[in-house]
Amino acid sequence: MTSQKPLRRLPLAAAVCAALLSSLPACAATPASSSSSVQLANDPAKVEKNASTGIAKITLNARAVQRLQLKTDTVKPGATGTEVLLPYASLLYDANGKTWVYTNPEERVYQRQAVTVAKVEAGVVTATAGPPAGTAIVTVGAAELFGAEFDTAH
Repeated sequence: MTSQKPLRRLPLAAAVCAALLSSLPACAATPASSSSSVQLANDPAKVEKNASTGIAKITLNARAVQRLQLKTDTVKPGATGTEVLLPYASLLYDANGKTWVYTNPEERVYQRQAVTVAKVEAGVVTATAGPPAGTAIVTVGAAELFGAEFDTAH
């Protein structure tokens, strides 16, 4: 069994990379749109915040998906009917220690969802609350989506 310490630093490193990557398109900035829900052809991401939950729906253009090399996996059913199993790589921690994953409900669309972690063992998270079994979740590139949702580049 390997130590989880290097994995704990991964979200921080990924967030720094996301901030750097998302600042690059600013060099070739396009005119600002009057509506935040309109995505210009060169915009890598369209972020639509849900006013009641504060959670955004992120729609990436095809080039952004390719550049981020996003990868997904599927939530698996747990041993009991109330648990689900997730890859540890999909898990994000916010500044308050709350745990999240990004679901992939449709092509190039991503949405953050809360997860209640019961345990982490051998790279597998057992969760008592979160996306249901069968849901596609992001395992590579979630930190970049988190950065896009909270606009860490500005």
